[in-house]
Amino acid sequence: MTRKAYSGHLVTVSFDGERCLHAAACVRGLPQVFDTERRPWIQPDAAPADEVAEVVRRCPSGALRYELVDGTVEVPPAATSIERTPDGRLVMRGDLRIRTTDGDETAEVRATLCGCGRSGNQPYCDHAGPCGAA
Repeated sequence: MTRKAYSGHLVTVSFDGERCLHAAACVRGLPQVFDTERRPWIQPDAAPADEVAEVVRRCPSGALRYELVDGTVEVPPAATSIERTPDGRLVMRGDLRIRTTDGDETAEVRATLCGCGRSGNQPYCDHAGPCGAA
């Protein structure tokens, strides 16, 4: 994975471009923090840390994560949920352990998995097949 960290004074936001589905929940939620026209495109200090964390939790793919300066990270919900979107993707939230095709296992809180089998980033959706087609 290609996760990059963007550090602020009170919160660090990390981003994995291979996981991003461009849902734009971050850009719509806090455009002063998440601005794809600016470099760096994530500026964690542009809003209060609790607001940044709340918007990061909206990211359906798990491409965004946060860690507060005191070490606080996102806590998975008590119950795991899996929702199949109308286009076939599987949106998951919970205490997840996901194994990739190369055998690596990662702990996740949020993930969007491929429902069609055509993703080049299995098991994650990358919009390659009909389940990710707009």
